[in-house]
Amino acid sequence: MKLAAAFAASTRRRPAFIPYVMAGDPDLATTAAIVRALARSGATAIELGIPYGDPLADGPTIAAAGARALAAGVSIDDVLALVAALAPEIASSIVLFTYFNPLDRYGLERFARDAAAAGAAAVIVPDIALEESEELRAIFARHGLDVPMLVAPSTPPERAARIAAASTGFLYVVSRLGVTGAGSEPDFTPLRRQLSALRAATDLPLALGFGVSRAEHVRAIADEVDAVIVGSAFIDALAGLSGEAAVAATARFVNDLFASA
Repeated sequence: MKLAAAFAASTRRRPAFIPYVMAGDPDLATTAAIVRALARSGATAIELGIPYGDPLADGPTIAAAGARALAAGVSIDDVLALVAALAPEIASSIVLFTYFNPLDRYGLERFARDAAAAGAAAVIVPDIALEESEELRAIFARHGLDVPMLVAPSTPPERAARIAAASTGFLYVVSRLGVTGAGSEPDFTPLRRQLSALRAATDLPLALGFGVSRAEHVRAIADEVDAVIVGSAFIDALAGLSGEAAVAATARFVNDLFASA
């Protein structure tokens, strides 16, 4: 499902939920079961990470998950085959999360073609700067893929507005400086000011990620964002689990995250 349609259909909760899953951790069958469980739990979109050995934006939890998937031999082709199997089954949009180097090696045009054919709705590439993204965005747009881009707390307002104008699908608002991870608390006071400015600059949904990990975080920011992105805390909750145990833990995590939200 395209992101615009997924957000339009997202009536089950506010804010919408965008979980992050590392493809192939601990195995591809468990990843498929987790994605299906997340879709049943009402995820608007699901970020599916493509494992990569030098994940600059990822903290230790997601980096370790990627290392486990790589050690199991998971490739871009495996992830695209997983998307092709899942996309027709679920209402949630599938958003691929990767880095520029593996895309460049695979071939931008080839990747865009194959990702779109598999049923992906969007691709996030966190290590490509706005000024270097024009070719990538144009190629992906030709194949109907959205490219959500990231705005950091330190991004000046004028630059943030230009990033918002270049983004499609949603705008990824980073809650704090540094890498992903559930260990440090978001500071919601400056975030609210930035979110207010971004709301005035774009009609795109604002999705908040990096450090959002608990129900109190969701409650604190629910009225000011359109979606929350949760990765490291979710991966931690599933640590060491596979199969039906991972599916059960997925349902518990989502229920707890949105308790009283």
